[in-house]
Amino acid sequence: MQAKDITRRDALGLVGAAVALLPGSAAGQTPQRRGGILRVSAPYNPSTLDPATGSSGNDHVFLYALFDTLVEWDYATLEPKPGLAVSWSYPDPKTLTLELRPGVVFHDGTPCDAEAVKFNLERHRTDPHSNTRPDLATVTSVAATGPLQVTLLLSQPDTALPLILSDRAGMMVSPTAVQALGKDHDRRPVGSGPWQVGDWSDNEKVTVKRNERYWKPGLPYLDGIEFSIIGEVNTGLRSVIAGQNDFVYFLSPQQKPVVDRAKNLVSVTGPTLYCVQIYLNFGRKPLEDVRVRQALNYAVDRPGFNQATANNLAESAMLLLPEKHWAFDRTLVNAYPHDPDKARKLLAEAGYPNGIDIDLLGNSDQRMVQRQEVLIEQFKQAGIRAHFTNGVLPNTTAQFFAQGQHDAYLSAWTGRPDPSLTYQLMFGKDSFYNSGRADPVPGLAQALLATRESSDMAARKVAFARLERLVVENALVVPLLFQFEMDAHSTKVKSYRPNLLGKPKFETVSLEA
Repeated sequence: MQAKDITRRDALGLVGAAVALLPGSAAGQTPQRRGGILRVSAPYNPSTLDPATGSSGNDHVFLYALFDTLVEWDYATLEPKPGLAVSWSYPDPKTLTLELRPGVVFHDGTPCDAEAVKFNLERHRTDPHSNTRPDLATVTSVAATGPLQVTLLLSQPDTALPLILSDRAGMMVSPTAVQALGKDHDRRPVGSGPWQVGDWSDNEKVTVKRNERYWKPGLPYLDGIEFSIIGEVNTGLRSVIAGQNDFVYFLSPQQKPVVDRAKNLVSVTGPTLYCVQIYLNFGRKPLEDVRVRQALNYAVDRPGFNQATANNLAESAMLLLPEKHWAFDRTLVNAYPHDPDKARKLLAEAGYPNGIDIDLLGNSDQRMVQRQEVLIEQFKQAGIRAHFTNGVLPNTTAQFFAQGQHDAYLSAWTGRPDPSLTYQLMFGKDSFYNSGRADPVPGLAQALLATRESSDMAARKVAFARLERLVVENALVVPLLFQFEMDAHSTKVKSYRPNLLGKPKFETVSLEA
């Protein structure tokens, strides 16, 4: 089976979802200028700059600048494309062979050959500090079977691996740097991407500078990128309007009219897999009781939440996939209609006739605080007294997922190229994002593995329907809405394109003189 056989464009795409292309973004339309520093307003400080040890989906914007992946993906469809691996094949269902691109070197000059890729994959799947171990759970061994060939032996057929290798687990770092830097590699990693690390001042600024030996001809155009960490996107947007920065991402629907009125800005929108949701610690009381988890889902008025927090410019979410995704099970659309009386009844059955107090963790940015206020009022109608403790994203992520603090966490899931990875990372027993490190329900692990057994998309869709039903019926999460990517940039920024993951990539961006 060759690389093109693994998935099909019409199956992987979100049918009918069109990614907006900006004027001047088409290849070959106008010559692009080399040089200049792109100034970006970033709403979050990275958790780390190491793809293996990081814990936040918002790290990707920084990681994309520094690292290449073994497999890349199409911006509009997430169809896998050659990256550091020029091709891949399955000689048999339990073997995946990668053929690597010749001549690639890391920023420190170390060759990115089969031995380097073997080192990386073993590090991702076995290092105690790695948060990507669940991504490669089906890999039993990795071997360099040629100077530019790597062979993965699998415990079971796994057709999700090519797209998994387009995410963190496929980001390659220099083995020389890892061994030399130790823990410092989190802050000064060495990749093979279009830029290399410059400086990082926590909660202030991250800079990257051009990789002069980058393997893609003519890229990158930019000499570097300067990420200013500005936690409030309103402030970040004002910085772009004032000309202090060139690009701001992660805007809210309420800010789009401001962008549209600004004569010096270009607005960018596109569909994403970004799901605002409530993570649940189902490994301890009170959320170990499925009736309490179901009550939370019945208590939420999703259309009302969409209207109040996104001006109805988002998609209300019942699953962890949007409705137009190829793996979405339409029979589950109305699984939890807004029903406060049903929620109260379930709480009473669970032993809480007078309602329940839920200890939630949240983030302190303005948008999340607004969402909290809406949820508090909605939960109150169902006898659920929601109490939020707020902090900044890297800290709250560590508190909930690494330390197991609090009952639930209002945050977001930024999506993954292959949907099996989303479910594995959130519900796998040893996954970082399973805060209770608990087996959620009998049969879920087997249902998850079944989604990765076949390359036939019809068979995968059936397997995902079984998996999604288990997640929904057992109320393992409270999805709220899928938001659009909304960005704004100055008119001198050329050839920026949004992507289905909603995480900006800048390698083809240039600046007008």
